Amino acid sequence: VAHPPDPTMSAAALQEVSTDALMREITRRLECQSKPDKRMILIGPPGCGKGTQSPKIKADHCLCHLATGDMLRAAVAARSPNGVRAKQAMESGGLVSDDIVVGIIEEAIKQTDCRNGFILDGFPRTVPQAKMLDEMLQKKGVCVDKVLDFQIPDEVLVERIEGRWIHADSGRSYHTKFSPPKIPGLDDLTGEPLMKRKDDNAATLKSRLDAFHTQTQPVIDYYQKAGRVVNIHANKPAADVEAQINSALK
Repeated sequence: VAHPPDPTMSAAALQEVSTDALMREITRRLECQSKPDKRMILIGPPGCGKGTQSPKIKADHCLCHLATGDMLRAAVAARSPNGVRAKQAMESGGLVSDDIVVGIIEEAIKQTDCRNGFILDGFPRTVPQAKMLDEMLQKKGVCVDKVLDFQIPDEVLVERIEGRWIHADSGRSYHTKFSPPKIPGLDDLTGEPLMKRKDDNAATLKSRLDAFHTQTQPVIDYYQKAGRVVNIHANKPAADVEAQINSALK
């Protein structure tokens, strides 16, 4: 897959990019200019399919995808003021405070790839975080438009997680029932052995799901009062889930 040119690359590096790739990127940017702004939050338990859907939402609506873990690591690496504060908190063994995370989100949404809006994944996890995020956005005259709540029975997630096998180097994922490798236990492309993540088991998942439901339901209720939550029935084929999302974002 040809990736679009990096908007920060030098003129010399740009000469290495094919004309076709440049034209595709110009066409994409022109199309993006006509797309309405959207700011959304994806909420769902581990294994619900958010990771499958978010790249499609990002591409279709010209949004940036903000995963809090990735943003924290990038801010620390870039030594931004919030990144320095986050690093100090982590090195002292403390949690990164909500105001630092919201500050990092505020920095991130200034980037050019966020000019049409964003998808927030993994934040907010609590009502105080949601309120702090709303206050920051209100100062900019905008708000969260939609909260997509990926709903799926816990027992289905247990089946998904317990059957999951990973190719360590590439991250390719298989499932013994839903998408098995051609040869059991081996990666289709390299023939190398597959592995299970150590937390891909029912006991670990149950504790993660309990924590998710306890922590996240109040956030869903908070946005429900503002009429922004759309329920996505995630226990369906990916194409069906995608159709529900497209309908919600019209």
